[in-house]
Amino acid sequence: MDTQQTWNLYEKLMKDYDTSLDADGVSGKRLAQRLSALSEIGLTDEHGSYRIGFSQEEKQAKQLVKQWMNEAGLEVSEDGAGNVFGRLSGRNPHRPAILSGSHVDSVPNGGHFDGPLGVLAALEVVEAWKATGFVPESPYEVVIFTDEEGSRFNGGLTGSRAMTGEIDREAQQQLVDIHGDPFEKVIEKVGLSVNTFAASQREMSDIKGYVEIHIEQGKRLEKAGVPVGIVTGIAGPSWLEMTFTGDAGHAGNTPMDDRRDALLAASQFVVAVNALPQQVSSTAVATVGKLDVHPNGTNVIAGQVTLTVDIRDIDETQRDRLIELIIQSATSICEAHQIDLEWKETQHVKPVPIKESMQEKLSSAIQAKGIAPVYLTSGAAHDAMIMGHHVPVAMIFVQSKDGVSHNPAEWSSLNDCVQSAHVLKQFVETY
Repeated sequence: MDTQQTWNLYEKLMKDYDTSLDADGVSGKRLAQRLSALSEIGLTDEHGSYRIGFSQEEKQAKQLVKQWMNEAGLEVSEDGAGNVFGRLSGRNPHRPAILSGSHVDSVPNGGHFDGPLGVLAALEVVEAWKATGFVPESPYEVVIFTDEEGSRFNGGLTGSRAMTGEIDREAQQQLVDIHGDPFEKVIEKVGLSVNTFAASQREMSDIKGYVEIHIEQGKRLEKAGVPVGIVTGIAGPSWLEMTFTGDAGHAGNTPMDDRRDALLAASQFVVAVNALPQQVSSTAVATVGKLDVHPNGTNVIAGQVTLTVDIRDIDETQRDRLIELIIQSATSICEAHQIDLEWKETQHVKPVPIKESMQEKLSSAIQAKGIAPVYLTSGAAHDAMIMGHHVPVAMIFVQSKDGVSHNPAEWSSLNDCVQSAHVLKQFVETY
């Protein structure tokens, strides 16, 4: 049976929806219809989402949201990086704008809430104002950032980095995607070019602040029994690529006391990494998720192992201290096993602690909707992290069922999604 015929996200969302949440112009039905419509673009056989950055599917999703933006009366534009903006001028069109949104690209076979919820909730605020006749004081823009996930070029946050001027043009042009195609060729297929991409930087003084709704991708809100939470900081990732080099040898003929086993040293290091974050802070994390073993034979002692350590914290000083401890641990283990060690940092992104003033404004908006404020950190990177390097930001997390994300089983109830739209509306109106 055809996947499309057996899939109906709208029905699943509406099944347990509390219609009393339809108030002040916010419509759960409309939000459910739009989430469902986007879910059908790039729908996989497992009922997941396949809309990687710079794909025709991502472009199609943007086009659909642009249609909804036009119907809502927004002035719609797209920059040279493919970022989409729907602008409502407000009573004072010359004031700096408040931006809200997220992304519509996905990881391969991902979920249907990571990204689209932030875009559609931001648009739902405009629809609510249209229904009630409210006009904000400052301009308000709904934004769709390009290629947040980074699945195509193993990078990510591409649109927000381009808009804020954080893109290294030469480095970006050297990228090759998962299919072996160069960056320039890939973006040309979706109507962009290297020249227009470089010209997409925006004047940050024109932006008053940025607020993003995103699913939590964790279990803390579910455990607390609340629909939404306040993000206190976004962890900046550092990636250390480490290579352990010993001697490849025969598994049968090389005595145990005469080996330089790179995999043995790397394995001890992986175990050691797990215990280090707690020595730094309660918000620090470190992960080894990928190892390349050479020659990778059943009866061969590993001669070389290359791995990457993903290190994160919301405090830059603490994060950098953890980096030092991890390098020290690798060095000590390699010396004990007579293994050579080489390492390099392949990514270094500044964490973004969210200003207390923005947290307080968000807390007031949440309490105004009868919800107890819950504070939590974001271990995942978001476009708000990039924006937070330049303008005040706030983030609203929405409860995720079982903490599942980047998976077709990703789920947030329509009740919680609609409540996040109400909180966003309250926040923007009082910001």
